[in-house]
Amino acid sequence: MSETGKFGQYGGQYVPEALMPAIEELTDAYERYVLDNEDGFMDEFRERLRDFGGRPTPLQYADQLSERYDTDVYLKREDLLHGGAHKLNNALGQVLLAKYMGKDRIIAETGAGQHGTATAMAAAHLDMPCEIYMGRTDINRQRPNVFRMRLNGAEVNPVTVGRGTLKEAISETMRDWATTVETTHYVIGSIVGPDPFPRMVRDFHRVISDEMREQSLDRLGRLPDSVLACAGGGSNTMGAFAEFVDDDAVDLVAVEAGGSSLTVDEDEGVAPNSATLSTGVEGVLHGARTKLLQDSDGQIMESHSVSAGLDYAGVGPELAYLVDEGRVTPVNVGDDAALEGFHRLSQEEGIIPALETAHAFGYLHENPDAVGDVTLINVSGRGDKDLETVIEETEKRDLDVDVEMSVFESSGGAM
Repeated sequence: MSETGKFGQYGGQYVPEALMPAIEELTDAYERYVLDNEDGFMDEFRERLRDFGGRPTPLQYADQLSERYDTDVYLKREDLLHGGAHKLNNALGQVLLAKYMGKDRIIAETGAGQHGTATAMAAAHLDMPCEIYMGRTDINRQRPNVFRMRLNGAEVNPVTVGRGTLKEAISETMRDWATTVETTHYVIGSIVGPDPFPRMVRDFHRVISDEMREQSLDRLGRLPDSVLACAGGGSNTMGAFAEFVDDDAVDLVAVEAGGSSLTVDEDEGVAPNSATLSTGVEGVLHGARTKLLQDSDGQIMESHSVSAGLDYAGVGPELAYLVDEGRVTPVNVGDDAALEGFHRLSQEEGIIPALETAHAFGYLHENPDAVGDVTLINVSGRGDKDLETVIEETEKRDLDVDVEMSVFESSGGAM
């Protein structure tokens, strides 16, 4: 990968002229503060991640899963990071960088609400006003996170155009940024967008794989055979993969949302999945060239996943490049298998995972012989935010889960 933000044919800066001054300013700040640690920026970032975020997060041996699948399964517990997901790594880094740059206002987009929540927390922690754009569909299915953002003092702006999901929220946030670049920093939540965002977000999240690698060597005396991570835009994926990319013996598996089907209905402009790495084609979205779910006319299709955080029609350019190079293996898991993985991890390990993360456990269940003797799975977030969706979706599907969902129905009285 070159220092110009190109990953093979992917990446770049496909933005309006009005945004180029902000992109150039951000690139300069990223190179000075993040890459060169000017003014001790990275030292302060690591200190705040430790004291405010709670790093390092543990690497836990999963006893029941290891016995079930006859392989040693270790869980990187990013769900234990402050806020309940890996998203704080990047949000805290970018909000802190905005302060170093002298910005007065923070804006961000969010899908599942975890990035919005992390940005709102980081902004409150660093005393910065914050506005979050969120699609109406995601607001409806992620209400707890909307309340958490508002509790932290952020203003949540509903986006009603299109399907009202992450794609539309990103577009609306970019429109805001184009008119407020002098005072505002846009905290992109994944390894997407124009350079330097894919590089910068990866570098703030690489603390995940940095810890995973050290913890694996310390505890096991060896590296894992495989690392599994769910993949939407790709922030937790590249965070979990970054320090292992040069270790050819470690298989890197990106688990995408297979949704309800991999079949695409071009007439309706709908892809009933979010498996961009597996089925996407090259194109430009949100400022970067990457792999996209688009029709033969180049129109972006509506994606689908039971998980709001994976419901995106694109993917990070570096991840697309690593797939083309054969370094990352893209796989996909359907909605039903992800829901079953959600229940299985909850019941067998006492960990309620985010629906995003549950896709990785769905893959492990379907492919236990493909992960080697030791596999590390990034538990990217906790599932509190997904409980309403899981209750609703489990009740209407014939799933292989040992739980009676009707117990969650209100009896009308106190217990």
